[in-house]
Parts: sequence; C-alpha cells; structure tokens
Amino acid sequence: MSHIVSIQFSKASKIYDFNSGTLELAQGDHVVVETERGVGVGQVVKPPVEKDAAALASLTLVKRKATPEDMATVERIGLKEQEAHQFCVSRIIERNMPMKLVRVEYQFDSSKAIFFFTADGRVDFRDLVKDLAHSFHTRIEMRQIGVRDEAKMTGGIGICGRELCCSSWLREFQPVSVKMAKEQNLALNPNKISGQCGRLLCCLDYEYDTYCCLRKNFPKSGKRVLTVNAVGVVDKVNILTGNITLKLDDNKIVVIKRDEILGDGAPATAPAAAAPTPAKAPPRVRERRPEQRRKQEKTSLESYNTQVENSQKATAAVAASAVPKASAAPSAPTVPTDPAKAGQPRKKHRSRKHGHRKPSGGSSDGSTPTPTSGA
Repeated sequence: MSHIVSIQFSKASKIYDFNSGTLELAQGDHVVVETERGVGVGQVVKPPVEKDAAALASLTLVKRKATPEDMATVERIGLKEQEAHQFCVSRIIERNMPMKLVRVEYQFDSSKAIFFFTADGRVDFRDLVKDLAHSFHTRIEMRQIGVRDEAKMTGGIGICGRELCCSSWLREFQPVSVKMAKEQNLALNPNKISGQCGRLLCCLDYEYDTYCCLRKNFPKSGKRVLTVNAVGVVDKVNILTGNITLKLDDNKIVVIKRDEILGDGAPATAPAAAAPTPAKAPPRVRERRPEQRRKQEKTSLESYNTQVENSQKATAAVAASAVPKASAAPSAPTVPTDPAKAGQPRKKHRSRKHGHRKPSGGSSDGSTPTPTSGA
C-alpha cells in the first residue's frame, strides 16, 4: 500500500496529489517536491491516505520534509521577488507599455522567474525580457492572466467586509450569470453585484440552488390565487420570510403567508357565453338529369350548329358572286329605277383632280363623244 498526500503551493491555490512514500507527514507540514516548473516548497493540506499502488503510477514522489535552511531560502526568495517586481514596474513605465504587473514568482532553486501581468490585448515585451534577463541573470517567463486571477493574487476586502473568497479559500472559479441575481431578487446594480475584479460576485452562486428549491413551493409572480378573504394577483414573493404580496381586483395591496393560499383564483372577468354555432347545411347533391332529356338537349345543340354552318356557307357564296371579274369590260351606267333618287346629282369621279377640265364636246360622264351624221 502507498500513501497519497495533498499539497498546495500558495494560499487558496489548486491542490496537487503526490506520493508521500514512507514519509510521515501531517497537515501543515512543508515539503520539497519536484514539479513541472522545477523544484518547489509546498504545504500539506490533507494527511496521507492509503491507496493501491496501481493508482500511484503517475504521481511524483515527495523528496523530503522542508528543513529550517529550506525555509530561510524561501524568505530570501521572497525578498528577491519584491526587488524584481519594483524593477519590472519601473521598466514598464519607462517604455510606456500597455500592461500591468501583478506578481513575480521565483523557483526554489532560482532557476526561473515568472512575471504575471494583465493587459487588454497582445503586448510586445521582447525588449522588457532582455532588460530583466540582463539584470537578474536567470530565465524569464512572462505570463498573461485574467482579472479574476489578478484579484486572487492581489487579495483585498469585499463589499461584505470580509476577505475576498478567491484569495482566502475559493480554489476554483465557478461561472456566474445575471440569472442568479434575478432568482434571488437582487437589484441589478453593477456596483452592488460586482466584485473587486469587475465581474459578478462569486457568492451569487452559493445560494442559487437553495433559492431554486424553495421557489418551487411559492406561486409565480402574475398568477391569480384564491385566499380566505379575497382573490388577487401575486405581485412579489419573499422566499426568506415566506411573505407573498397580493394585488386585489380593487387595486389594494395585501401581504399574506404561503399557508393562506387555498388554490388558483378565477379570472377577473368571466368570459361571455359562447354563441351557439349554426349547424352547417348538408352538402347539396346534384341531381342527375334523365337520359332522355340529355339526349334531347344534345340533338338541339347539333341542329343549331348545322344551321350556323349553312348560313356561313350561303354568306360566303353571295360574297363570291358579287365580286366582278377582272377581264370583264366596264358597262354603261345604269339609270336608277328609284324615283326618289332620280333628281339627285351624280357624284364626281374620285380619280378626277382639282382644276381638271372636261374635254370639249365630251359627255358628262367623260366618255368619248359620238360622231354626228354630218362628219
């Protein structure tokens, strides 16, 4: 059997599991371990727990307990971190770089220094790294972090008057939304529901599940309920005190308890009785005509079509006989037989032009004069 021990490297930081081996460790002891970043000194959070050897295959073995010399080295590293922080801040101000230095961490063996900073976007810090490497003669790593991590490293006092949760005991950040504030009937004022980091308070998530569970026993806002004395609409609900504010039909405000509600109330105005819908008339059935009548109509339609065709043929024949043949000679004008038209003057020929004179001795119709007997 092997033993697993939980270790943290800073206050309220993530907890990592290590294989303690045969070391006898207790909560609060400082140990020297090997990490991905290098050698470091951590503090035991939980005492060792026995586990199977198969579960410890990927865990790193704890080197040793921290000695007084190791703790003195940690204090000297803390002084170097403060010096590096001041020097880096002065270089950032001189170069007018859009970044804010938050913290500096040295490895236990001083093989590398990590500079944590915040910025709105990407920052070109190549010249700054050259200045730091030239001054401290060690490996330099620049790491950009978010505003929540900045508040966790910096620390401070919240609006509740206590130390920030993230810097005192909260190890991991949970997602927080405005819905949590609405569920708890909090004023949506950014100054009241935002923390030091400028984001929503982490404590909004602590009681959210409790509020959701208790709200199931209360009616929703806007619902009509029936009480012993009256019927009204739910205006407000206070889950902590159990009070429900009702707005009656006469606009009066009444505060009652959850136990006084008897059930759902009837609507304010009863809906008018629906008028009876007229019965639909049965569909009309088209009567079938007798077979004899249909034959008679068909015969009359055929006879009508025959008469129309005969009349069209007769009209075409008359029009063809009225057209004069091209080879026929012009005939002499005929005298109208109608006595009413006898005295009317004859119309002039359309081909005669204006001012043209008739040939002398000619006839009135323009024909050749007939020779006399004395010629």
